[in-house]
Parts: sequence; structure tokens; C-alpha cells
Amino acid sequence: MYMKFKDKDNDNVYLSYKDKEDIADGNHVLIIPKYKNQLLFTNHKLRGVEFPGGKKEDGETSEVAVARELFEETGAKIAHCEYIAQYEVQRTNGLSFTKDVFMVNVSEISDQDDYLETNGPLFYKNIAEIPESKKSYLLKDDAILHCLERVISLGFYK
Repeated sequence: MYMKFKDKDNDNVYLSYKDKEDIADGNHVLIIPKYKNQLLFTNHKLRGVEFPGGKKEDGETSEVAVARELFEETGAKIAHCEYIAQYEVQRTNGLSFTKDVFMVNVSEISDQDDYLETNGPLFYKNIAEIPESKKSYLLKDDAILHCLERVISLGFYK
């Protein structure tokens, strides 16, 4: 079963919830991390505040990509990682993609000299705390908001 949405470009997005038995086989990852009872975000240099994530590199599993992207963008290390959803964006113009979504408990965060395409980690209790002018369009995306709702419904974050 899946939910269907339209994204900001009016492309079709298909979201399905996953559990431990499902195999993460997308070509991108999205991470919804928690650290010390706060949500961990990254400050993307172009888009603004958003959850960490990105493309899988050749030969990577989604789980390895999650660890790499989370560390590169925030300096965070994983204590626990769980696959919770997958969504596909069917582009009218451009390449379609499939994104695996994980909820992550972070064990520690270390300062980095370079966070690559981001300005490093940010912490908020919820998305509503983030000033609208600083939010990435991704934090307004229905699929991502439903994934955060799933994280809350699973008891991972309150």
C-alpha cells in the first residue's frame, strides 16, 4: 500500500511505509535523526534547514550511505538505525529517484572542519520551531512530513 502526493514541481510522489523485514533498495537516503531528545537537522548551504541525506555512492548499501551522509553533513555517529519508509519521485522532466527513509538515534557528534555542502548540524524540538525563512522546501514536502509523523507514531520521537 502506498500514499500518493504531488511535490513542489507537480511530480507524482509515492510513499510506502517499511519495517525491519523490508530491504532498502533506493538510490537516495533521507535520515530523521534524534540526539539528546531533539531532532538533528543540517543547514544546507543553498536550500536551508533540512534533514540530512543524499545519493548512495556506487556499491553502497542504503545503511552505509546513511552513516556516511549523516557524518559528512553533521559530524554525527549512529547508535541505532531503522528503515521506516521509501518514496519514489516520478519526474516529468529529469531523472526519477527512489529514497529510503531511516530514523536514527545519534550516539555522538564531533565538530568537523568541513561539512561539505552544508553548514553543519542544527537542533530543534520540532519543525515548527524552525523559522519559515530558514526552512528548506524539503521540510514542507508531504512525503517527508508523513515520514516524520511515522517516526512519532512509532514512538521514536515525541
